[in-house]
Amino acid sequence: MADQIWIAITFIGFMLLFTAVGIYSATKKQNDTTDYLLAGRSVNPWFTALSAMSTGQSGFLFLGQVGYAYETGISSIWLSIGWAIGDYVAWWLFFKRLREISEETQTETVSGFLGQNTNGARLITVISALITIAFLSAYAAAQLVAGSKALSAVFNWDYSIGIIIGTIIVVLYCFSGGIRASIWTDSIQAIIMIVSLLLLLVISIIKCGGFNGVLTQLAEIDPALVNLSPANLPLGFIPFFIGWAVAGFGVVGQPHIMVRAMAIDNARNVAKARNIKITAGTIAAFTSLGVGLTARVLLPELLTTDQELALPLLSLELLPVALVGLMLAGIFSATMSTADSQILSCSAALTQDVFPEFAHSYKIVKLGTLTVTAMVFVIALFGSQSVFFLVTFAWSALASALGPLFIVRVLQLPINRIVAVAMMIVGISTAIIWGTNPELKKLVYEVLPGMAAGILVYLIAWFFIKGDMKAAIRK
Repeated sequence: MADQIWIAITFIGFMLLFTAVGIYSATKKQNDTTDYLLAGRSVNPWFTALSAMSTGQSGFLFLGQVGYAYETGISSIWLSIGWAIGDYVAWWLFFKRLREISEETQTETVSGFLGQNTNGARLITVISALITIAFLSAYAAAQLVAGSKALSAVFNWDYSIGIIIGTIIVVLYCFSGGIRASIWTDSIQAIIMIVSLLLLLVISIIKCGGFNGVLTQLAEIDPALVNLSPANLPLGFIPFFIGWAVAGFGVVGQPHIMVRAMAIDNARNVAKARNIKITAGTIAAFTSLGVGLTARVLLPELLTTDQELALPLLSLELLPVALVGLMLAGIFSATMSTADSQILSCSAALTQDVFPEFAHSYKIVKLGTLTVTAMVFVIALFGSQSVFFLVTFAWSALASALGPLFIVRVLQLPINRIVAVAMMIVGISTAIIWGTNPELKKLVYEVLPGMAAGILVYLIAWFFIKGDMKAAIRK
């Protein structure tokens, strides 16, 4: 009981820090929608990078990815390598132009960007906004579930308690400072995420007898755990790896991350933010995988229960109580940094794109944030409890629906509303069908076929109705 009290004190201390930073950011705000949604396009590249890193990796890093490494072994490394390559390419090719064009066209949301300068923009904007709300809400709910799982593992609480705590914290600093609060708290949370993961990894490797000890004991448990290439790949290694690289490239369909590129202070700083983000994210991802591998050695009993609890349970096993509080804060940091960003993106889609008559009402925009938060809260309470499933499913749906259209818009290629809507519908339908079919899912992660289907729709349209698409561009 005394241990839990000290864990709680440390954890609460960090939560108060995050909340204080979020509330303090409100002193820098201006009471208008541009500031609430884009922080006045004034975010420095370090904050942009750290915020994008913590928002993108989320509770998936601490729970889903650790659980994946626990189950599959060192071959899980290809998820992180492929994802980092795809992510880098997306930032390199498209995010500077996103910043430039969004400012030129004065668009404040991703859905607004997708519809800009096209006849029939309203239909494109509304459909992309509804897709954003539907799948980002599920994604945000996964973060509340992840944070709740961690609290439940440490304190033996019911899942609903953690979900309630997470919801209250997100509302406090989102409602007070908008995206500026989200970005500021994300940046601090990113540092705590990396420090806490590295700390646990070092201690767990020492407990296993060093790197060689980890590999030797994994091989004794199951030789497949130390194979670099995953077993039973129907199409072989190359399609498997390309699938994860395209998954990382799927960041082009994630509004909660894309909006950070729109909010950076200068388009010239996107490259700097990209390099910081990829470096920090790769360190965090590899550390997470290492924790999963050591947990397989030290906590073999989790194989028959819930592997996603490996990290909090390993913390309880190895760390002093004060450091368990730090680790718990790291997990909660990851979940809150993503949930707040996703809720704000959904709120923007609702109040700016679905109901544009409220677009310039600061109070209505904040009410939209509360509405979306309530919806996310309900999904978290009654939806799936698998963080890995919820995150990968929502990511693939958004990447497949919005990614191909985003590429077309950044490259400023001609398009009309029929083709744009067809790209979104075909892309998301392909991803859902692929992702829910066990046999197809074994072949490759569904982002690849989903995005390929959307791009194919555009190529077919280009071949047959190129003139009609050019005519649809607003001059």
